[in-house]
Amino acid sequence: MPELPDLQAFSHNLNKKLAGKTVKQIAVINAKKLNVSHKELQDKLAGQKLDEVYREGKELYLKFSKGDILGLHLMLHGKLFLFKDKHENKYPIIELYFNDDTGLVLTDFQGIATPTLNPEDKDAPDALSKDAGVDYLTARLQKTKTNIKTVLLDQKIIRGIGNAYADEILWHARISPFSASNKIPADKVKQLVKSIHSVLKEAEKQIIKANPDIISGEIRDFMNIHNAKKTKSPTGAEIQVKDGSRKTYYTEEQELYS
Repeated sequence: MPELPDLQAFSHNLNKKLAGKTVKQIAVINAKKLNVSHKELQDKLAGQKLDEVYREGKELYLKFSKGDILGLHLMLHGKLFLFKDKHENKYPIIELYFNDDTGLVLTDFQGIATPTLNPEDKDAPDALSKDAGVDYLTARLQKTKTNIKTVLLDQKIIRGIGNAYADEILWHARISPFSASNKIPADKVKQLVKSIHSVLKEAEKQIIKANPDIISGEIRDFMNIHNAKKTKSPTGAEIQVKDGSRKTYYTEEQELYS
């Protein structure tokens, strides 16, 4: 699933390509979870200029000239493609056509990528927001014994972090992913916040460096810990993998708080 750095890169490139274009037509092909009818979506957005594409948590937001927003959640396998005149991509979910005969299509072979017109505001702060700082995270962690990785993945607590980057962040902060959240000391919570920002921002740079025009897919080769091709961390510790509903990559360099 695309995570915050991926979506940050996608939004940057989509904004460069699409901002300023006017919507001619929207075709809803297979949007099972669209929160409005096809007609309402078309009536709302047709004729509006696309002002901006940006990221919110794990979603891409397309903001239009009258203030309406089309949210796109790619889920596990959603992909975005730009096209001219028409496209031949399989499994389309929704297609946006612009007045200059270019377009954007969201596809998903599972059929679960989700467009939403005017998504509701979320209570949880974005992982890179100042609202997700030390005070906020300290207060939230003190309320639960749940292991810290599970907390980082909870989009109702902090938005944007997924499985792969949770492992990278916790290794960077030298905190075991199996630590009880309410046992992590204050100085390590401060380090955790720093690591969240450092890891996510550096990952975006690495993604853009590897593929400057990226708008779909995942680039993970640069990852230090959550990387099946590596056996040791940059500092020489053996990378261990715990299987479960999701794989957790970690090393003995990370301290367990329990």
